[in-house]
Amino acid sequence: MSEPRPHAAGQPRQLLHLVFGGELERVDQIHFADLSRLDIVGIYPNYRTAYDAWKAKAQTTVDNARVRYFIVHLHRLLDPEASANLPHVSPGVQDDRG
Repeated sequence: MSEPRPHAAGQPRQLLHLVFGGELERVDQIHFADLSRLDIVGIYPNYRTAYDAWKAKAQTTVDNARVRYFIVHLHRLLDPEASANLPHVSPGVQDDRG
């Protein structure tokens, strides 16, 4: 696997990830009950730290099946051409590549 291409300043490309969640109307679909109550956990520099934040937050809501947290690969939205060469990371897999 190739490393992320360097940023123009010589720094590794940032692989930003957003972790957020909230209460769903139903457990069988992703439709939030109240968008004004979404919980924005944070933006993280790589998948590993985003996964750790997601897991910690999700574990605090284990008693409420309607509350779900998600990891969004912001870098794939911001630069889809560059991200096309990165491997897909399955949920639960800790990986710094994407």
